[in-house]
Amino acid sequence: MRISEVAERTGVPVGTIKFYLREELLSPGRPTTRTSSEYDDSHVERIRLIRALTVVGGLGIAAVRKVVQALDEGQQEHHMTVLCTAQEALQSASPVPEVDAARARDWALAHGWSVLEDDPLIDKLAWQWQACEQAKIPLDDARMDVYAEAMSKAAQADLTDLPEDSADAIHRVVVGAVMVDPVLSTLRRMAQRELALRCAREEGGELPPLYAPVEDDIAEYGTDTAEADVAEVDPTADPAD
Repeated sequence: MRISEVAERTGVPVGTIKFYLREELLSPGRPTTRTSSEYDDSHVERIRLIRALTVVGGLGIAAVRKVVQALDEGQQEHHMTVLCTAQEALQSASPVPEVDAARARDWALAHGWSVLEDDPLIDKLAWQWQACEQAKIPLDDARMDVYAEAMSKAAQADLTDLPEDSADAIHRVVVGAVMVDPVLSTLRRMAQRELALRCAREEGGELPPLYAPVEDDIAEYGTDTAEADVAEVDPTADPAD
C-alpha cells in the first residue's frame, strides 16, 4: 500500500509517518520508484504501537526508539532478558536527578528484592521517595512493603500466561510494561474512591449519584450479575453483604 493508504488506515498524517521513518522508528518501505515506496500491514501495526506508546504510554520519541529497538533486536533472546533490557533502556531515556539511593537500596534488599550494581530503578525510586517526603507525604518502610506486595501481584499478572510465540511474548512484556502503567494508576484511584464511598456509606454521609444498571444491562449480563451490581451501588446496602 502507498503511504497515503497507511495514513488513512492509522489516522496518522503522512507528515508524521515520514517523521517516524526519519527517526528510524519505522522500517523503510519497499522502493517501487525513485520517489515512492510500498508499505504493508507490519507498518500499520508499528505505527499504531508508536501512537499508543506516545499518546497513552506518555513516552517521548527517544524512549519509543528504545522500546522498538528492544523489540526488533530481542527476537532471539529470552523475553525476560528483553524485558530487563527494555526497562534499562526506558530509564536511560528519561534520567532522574542524582540523589542518595542508600535508603531505597536498603529497603529493597530488606524486602527481599534483587538490586543491581548500577540500578536505574533504585535510583528512580530513591528520587521519587525523596520527592514524596519533601511534599510532606511520608512513606515509611512498612507502607512501602504494602505497596511492594501489591505490585508483586501486578507483576505476576503481567508475566502469567505469556504467548508461546517468542515475538508475541516479547511484545507483551516490553510494550505491556509501558502501556499497563496508566491502567494501574487508574485502578488505584478507583480503589481509593471505592474505599471512600464505603466509609461515607457506613457513616451515613451523602453519596454522589451512582450508576445503576438498566433493564437492558440486566438482560445482557444476566440476572445474578446485575443483582450483584445493584447491591454494590445501592447507598443503603450493607457493605458487608
